[in-house]
Amino acid sequence: MGIRLGANQYGKAENRVVRVYRESSRHELYDLNVSTSLRGEFTAAHVTGSQADVLPTDTQKNTAFAYAKRHGVSSPEDYAIALGRRLLEAAPRAQSVQVRVEQYAWDRIPVGGEGHDHAFIRRGDGTRTVAVTVSDRDARERIAVLSGVCDLVVLKTTASEFKGFLKDEYTTLKEADDRIMATSLVARWRHMTTETDWNASYAAIRATLLEVFAATYSRALQETLYLMGQRVLEAHSEVAEIRFSAPNKHHFLVDLEPFGLENNGEVFIAADRPYGLIEATVIRDEAPDPGEAWLAVPAFT
Repeated sequence: MGIRLGANQYGKAENRVVRVYRESSRHELYDLNVSTSLRGEFTAAHVTGSQADVLPTDTQKNTAFAYAKRHGVSSPEDYAIALGRRLLEAAPRAQSVQVRVEQYAWDRIPVGGEGHDHAFIRRGDGTRTVAVTVSDRDARERIAVLSGVCDLVVLKTTASEFKGFLKDEYTTLKEADDRIMATSLVARWRHMTTETDWNASYAAIRATLLEVFAATYSRALQETLYLMGQRVLEAHSEVAEIRFSAPNKHHFLVDLEPFGLENNGEVFIAADRPYGLIEATVIRDEAPDPGEAWLAVPAFT
């Protein structure tokens, strides 16, 4: 029976890169968490221990910081593409590289009714994410860009139901005509092109996701996710597909009868686990093949 090395990759995870622009007295701040992974012909490193083809993870770390200065950070997508190209150039035995970026948002602290020039407070309404895969096979460069958001915690106190579901001898869940629906949303969307205004696209898609969640009646979280994806694809022809991972943050009505009190949908207990996990993809019929775009992206296997 033969034995061989299977799929593998290596890199430097969670480099905390903070880029400050000081060209004027009003500073700009970019706060990134950057992870890199090289994929390719690294059999010798595993089988014989030879590191001749291995670009050290420490070098990948240094490059992530250097490129925050050399290339700059106008958007996490643009930075990730530049960093991926550089790492692929530096590691001849690599066939592709994935660069994952989380951007933590900061707002200016208001002073005298205006945002301060160099004092910030971290925002807590979701984290912008990017996963860029750059490959160079047969002397042809391919770039796949996944933009997204995670930890986007949303809740609606009505306009949501859950009923008519399958029941068996172990079913205890009661049907609900009116319930709290909440989730900590992870959404990632794949672009068809790199010719995109990344910041404007992200802002518009994020706004669409929130608007659909808030303004549409939901018969299930599955339906809400599909409607979100449908609206994004209708409005953004440059998006090939969008994928969701949505843990259902359950809120259960508390029984107040022992205390002589009615509870007409007013007092709930928030349960963090166990939770329902709803995942879905909404995709165009003509979407191009994703290649390695989703490979090793957390929550989207």
